[in-house]
Amino acid sequence: MPTECIPYKETNYFTKLITDYLEEKEELKDFYNRFPKLENFKEQLVEKSSFPKENRKVLVKALKQQYAGLETSKATLQHIESLEEEASFTVVTGHQLNLFTGPLYFLYKIVSTINLTRKLKEAYPDYNFVPVYWMATEDHDFEEINFFNLNGKKFQWANAPKNAGEDAVGNLTTEGLEDVFKLFSAEIGGGKNADFLRELFEKAYLQHDNLAEATLYLANQLFKEEGLVIIDAQQKELKELFIPYAENELLAQDSYKTTTKTAEKLNELGYNVQVNPREINLFYLNQGLRERIIARDDAYFVHGTEIQWTKTEILEELKNFPERFSPNVMLRPLYQEVILPNLCYIGGGGELAYWLELKEYFKSEKVVFPVLLLRNSALIQSGKLDEKRRKLNVSSKELFLKQHELINRKVRQISNIEIDFSPQKEHLVAQFQEMYDLAEKTDKSFLGAVKAQEVKQLKGLDNLEKRLLKAQKRKLKDEVSRIAELQNELFPNKSLQERQTNFSEIYAAYGPDLISVLLKELDPLQAEFKILTFENK
Repeated sequence: MPTECIPYKETNYFTKLITDYLEEKEELKDFYNRFPKLENFKEQLVEKSSFPKENRKVLVKALKQQYAGLETSKATLQHIESLEEEASFTVVTGHQLNLFTGPLYFLYKIVSTINLTRKLKEAYPDYNFVPVYWMATEDHDFEEINFFNLNGKKFQWANAPKNAGEDAVGNLTTEGLEDVFKLFSAEIGGGKNADFLRELFEKAYLQHDNLAEATLYLANQLFKEEGLVIIDAQQKELKELFIPYAENELLAQDSYKTTTKTAEKLNELGYNVQVNPREINLFYLNQGLRERIIARDDAYFVHGTEIQWTKTEILEELKNFPERFSPNVMLRPLYQEVILPNLCYIGGGGELAYWLELKEYFKSEKVVFPVLLLRNSALIQSGKLDEKRRKLNVSSKELFLKQHELINRKVRQISNIEIDFSPQKEHLVAQFQEMYDLAEKTDKSFLGAVKAQEVKQLKGLDNLEKRLLKAQKRKLKDEVSRIAELQNELFPNKSLQERQTNFSEIYAAYGPDLISVLLKELDPLQAEFKILTFENK
């Protein structure tokens, strides 16, 4: 399998916060405990060994209930059983319940998680490491999850349930997905791989009642042989473990106080803050409703409704119905670490950005802060496309340039005319420096006129250079077109492939080899972007 690696910083698709984190910049070290290196997990294991035995029992019981009736692998069942043991720990990734997994990086997240558990087992053989996929069943942003892209076409869940966008997405019924299935079936084509994908979609979405069950089935089918454990944390027994922290959120609002200060520090360092906390970071989830809780004048309200409580009443509601209290994006990480014996969270750049806001909040709640690891990123291409790239004399690194930059660079390279006026511009600047010196010695009032003339002539050279480039592009129209076509195929919508393309597009071509190659080639501790080239089929 031919592979190439590119530093994340050189792809120009990752924020300064993330590239600085990967470089372990000194100014960011206050925002996390340990950097993701194998040797650093030794201390993490010691610190997380304080995880309560009772929480383990509740967790295993809840997982067994969720897996009841689901056909899965021996490896997954053993992993679930092992979580009751004090020497067992998890590595977690989380993802929304995107239709048919959504973008390709869903696979990369889970593969990164599985591969890290394997590396940890090699380094620390006396412990067990369980890969966990946390289903974001309590999200309610339906517009983010109701589609996937295949062969440049958008397949959207148009006939959605009436409460879509209001209720937690995990609760949504799968009604209306028959139409998507018909369109998908027609698009995916024929052959063994296409038949597998059709059956996978049909069994997941047309034979399960809600989106949580459908996603559990789908992820289990793809990764059960690797021992992946999938969790839906909406269960009452799990929420009961979170009651003390939810109560503190309602009464003290420590998450708001601590993360606001952290966000200010990140801003001062020049980093964009990913998420701004609310005073109360809990939603009320009940009977098709998921709305935020607001505190005002010693009372509590559910936004947009007439539901309200006194302080005593809301604490009683929390005690009796903890499953009705749903953490938002700022509180979900704490909930995760309360119910799982977790060592590491694996996520994308945006996720790590908001996790970096939370260290002080975890400290105030006396919960161990996990190691934060950026998931693997990759570009998958066929041997045919790689051959086309070589013939066009485009390097893999150049593919990551903005298209106009790439085309301008290649036009200059393949043109028999030198279209780079940098030497002329430098010569012009030097000439004008002499005029500045002359004006300075004679009449300083002429400095402005000299400057205006310099700007005018430099601008003229810029315009002439652009016109010549444009003319040369017309002359080299075929080469320009083929370069643009290549880049558009590898970067759909001028974005990273992994953020646009659904896995089914690649699975249809390569079948199970897709996942086996990812498991072999993606090293979660190698902080570089990978280009994977599949042989032509």
